[in-house]
Amino acid sequence: MQAEFEMKVQVIRSQGRATRLFVNIPLSLAAALDLQAAEPVRWQRLTRSELRLIRLAPPPVKKRPKK
Repeated sequence: MQAEFEMKVQVIRSQGRATRLFVNIPLSLAAALDLQAAEPVRWQRLTRSELRLIRLAPPPVKKRPKK
């Protein structure tokens, strides 16, 4: 079963600046992905309704200690 997370696109309007749109990633999803603050990512448009988030520099995989 795939996990699903709903988010809203937020808009920031500042005087003298272009309008900006933001999408916040829920903490539970960020934790599941081991996403770090300020980590570089790229959005790839697949279709008008689908995006893919690409991590540009993912952290190394942590090895679990053997029991």
